[in-house]
Amino acid sequence: KASPTGKSHGSCPQEAEGFKEQGNAFYVKKDYAEAFNYYTKAIDMCPKNPSYYGNRAATLMMLYRYREALEDSQQAVRLDSTFMKGHLREGKCHLSLGNAMAAKRCFQRVLELESDNSQAQQELKNAESILEYERMAEIGFEKRDFRMVVFCMDRALDLSSACHRFKILKSECLALLGQYPEAQSVASDILRMDSTNADALYVRGLCLYYEDCIDKAVQFFVQALRMAPDHDKARLACRNAKALKAKKEEGNKAFKDGNYESAYELYSDALTIDPNNIKTNAKLYCNRATVGSKLKKLDQAIEDCTKAIKLDEIYVKAYLRRAQCYMETEQYDEAVRDYEKVYQTEKTKEHKHLLKNAQLELKKSKRKDYYKVLGVDKNATEDEIKKAYRKRALLHHPDRHSSASPEEQKEEEKKFKEVGEAFSVLSDPKKKSRYDSGQDLEDDGMNMGDFDANNIFKAFFGGPGGFSFEASGPGNFFFQFG
Repeated sequence: KASPTGKSHGSCPQEAEGFKEQGNAFYVKKDYAEAFNYYTKAIDMCPKNPSYYGNRAATLMMLYRYREALEDSQQAVRLDSTFMKGHLREGKCHLSLGNAMAAKRCFQRVLELESDNSQAQQELKNAESILEYERMAEIGFEKRDFRMVVFCMDRALDLSSACHRFKILKSECLALLGQYPEAQSVASDILRMDSTNADALYVRGLCLYYEDCIDKAVQFFVQALRMAPDHDKARLACRNAKALKAKKEEGNKAFKDGNYESAYELYSDALTIDPNNIKTNAKLYCNRATVGSKLKKLDQAIEDCTKAIKLDEIYVKAYLRRAQCYMETEQYDEAVRDYEKVYQTEKTKEHKHLLKNAQLELKKSKRKDYYKVLGVDKNATEDEIKKAYRKRALLHHPDRHSSASPEEQKEEEKKFKEVGEAFSVLSDPKKKSRYDSGQDLEDDGMNMGDFDANNIFKAFFGGPGGFSFEASGPGNFFFQFG
């Protein structure tokens, strides 16, 4: 840090010199508040002495009061343009406040006075580094590479610790990256020091806006515009916030009124307003998915839920909605995966029940669908099941396909066996009940591997002599009992 100079300029009363000496003693003891008081007394008594201002500037720098220190060091070099420490301190204040171009000019002036001044040479390099970080940050912001901007601002702030501009840019990018607590913390620090800082008010509003607290956000944007009426970012954010709120509410109203097509359009419009508002857009996608599922646009609803989850990975409502759509489209593997995620996040009874149900449907989907085999509905009556069996059994009976190729015979035999299996299960109330509830039929001692479809056929069609298929012309068959 800077240290005061002992050198005096011009003739000053002995008492002023005494105050300066006392100030120097307090400065050495690091009692900067007292040092400041004595340097001020010296200045009040002798306002034309540059070294007094230089000393007070050094003290103010130690107190992190860089703006006041800048004024003192500028006054010192106005009184003596060859006062090197004054130029160095002015440069250091500019640097701490993030004014790298002004800092450069000060350090160059020192090097004109003393070309081998190592401190000025080092500080000039620091000023150039800051200018480079600013340039890189500007490119990063344009490319929406907000991590790059945060990195550059952190490096710049190592050298310009008191620069509000760098802090604001960093906090704005943290907000755009979804790191709201950190962004708010930086903006709040600035507002504690300067409650009228329009940029900090804007960033504070931005965090609230991105956290879907739109009414509170608008209040901050309005406050920022009161402080700086030409603040374009605050004006745009304020407009977006109001438009987003209005469209979302219109969509919600249309949905409640049952105007699903209209709600779908309104949510779609809302999604075009601000791609940066991740949290609100995640909700809008989920809302649109709800409407989509009502309109039976299930694939579109699944896609919207996926987009919502991409924006907000812990959005339980979107997982639940997507899982429900997966269930409706019989994509049970995916439904189970989503319900598992939900249950891991929120272990409620309801979520456990949904997961169990999806696991059961998945298990059921992996076995033969006997209803499909017979070509009947799941609510088919006993009579409908018998009729369906009669039709399918006759269609696939091996005797009927005796003149077909070996491959076709094998295929028909397989189908005949499946039809028999299906009938034996669905015509037995106990087995049917177990089958419908997803339980294993093997537990009933029914081993489908050893199953003989002919026995079922004979039992169904009756008659000790059985039956035979006879050809009654090309391609026509009838069966007769013996």
